[in-house]
Amino acid sequence: MTTIRTIAVVGGGAWGTALATVAARAGRNVLLWAHEADVAEAINSSHENTTYLPGVLLDPAIKATSEMSDLIGTDACLLVPPAQHLRTVTKDLHDVLQKGTLVAICAKGVEQNSGKLMSEIVKETLPDAIPAILSGPSFAADVARGLPTAVTLACSEESAALSLVDAIGSPTFRPYWTSDVIGTQIGGAIKNVLAIACGIVEGKKLGESARAALTARGFAEMVRLGKRLGATPETMSGLSGLGDLILTCSSTQSRNMSLGRALGSGTPLKEILEGRNSVAEGVHTAAAIKTMGAKRHLDMPICDAVADIVSGIQGVDDAITSLLARPFTAEG
Repeated sequence: MTTIRTIAVVGGGAWGTALATVAARAGRNVLLWAHEADVAEAINSSHENTTYLPGVLLDPAIKATSEMSDLIGTDACLLVPPAQHLRTVTKDLHDVLQKGTLVAICAKGVEQNSGKLMSEIVKETLPDAIPAILSGPSFAADVARGLPTAVTLACSEESAALSLVDAIGSPTFRPYWTSDVIGTQIGGAIKNVLAIACGIVEGKKLGESARAALTARGFAEMVRLGKRLGATPETMSGLSGLGDLILTCSSTQSRNMSLGRALGSGTPLKEILEGRNSVAEGVHTAAAIKTMGAKRHLDMPICDAVADIVSGIQGVDDAITSLLARPFTAEG
């Protein structure tokens, strides 16, 4: 098992900043790359990400930079850009990371234009890296403050995964290893789409019973697609599947659920997005998930409805009417 001493965190948003605190808390040397130079400067000068994670004091040992070349020589890399920017960021990393570097993808989504999973993008852009997926029920503010969190770390190379577990694991941040890279990603991507649906239910004041039903039926869609792509049932019902779904669909601290609630309350999507500096990944992932399901002739009405709403094909009220008018079937 390789010893990881220095960790690069690529992405200066709330989640990237939280993961930097995890690595620092575990005793690693941490270098956080932020796209915006002012974010890096604030972290270095005031030990706070005032733009994306205000109010959380960061370990002074965390160093930030906006220069990608500063990451040369790091032992492992946590990739935390928005999913739709992963390809661009990893292309820039190609000449920076050493061959055989463990790269843990922490973005949750599917590339909108290509329909590819995050691991497929990394295989194309960083072919000499060891890819892994870090995913699970975790709000950035909770993790940054050291509240107990458990996540899934998926990697086909067990020894590499265990090296990272040893490097970032702590009593309050517990990564569980699996070899199921596909299932771990599907759970993380679909739960964002379903969280928008649950937010719409809340915004329309349809009640807790409706939200519970939608979460359960949405989970069935997650399992349906996951199984078709080769995911294991254990992954779907584990931290990165059901666990993340429960968290994201039950709290407006979730960016995707809060966006759905605003949609359900009648606020146009454009207005919602213009008022935010954070990314709700489900908006971009929904269409890709709909396409993935359609290609495999899978019944995924909730994901399809969200895709149609955010793309403007169907209004919220019409989408709800269509879902409630579906024929009765056996559960499954």
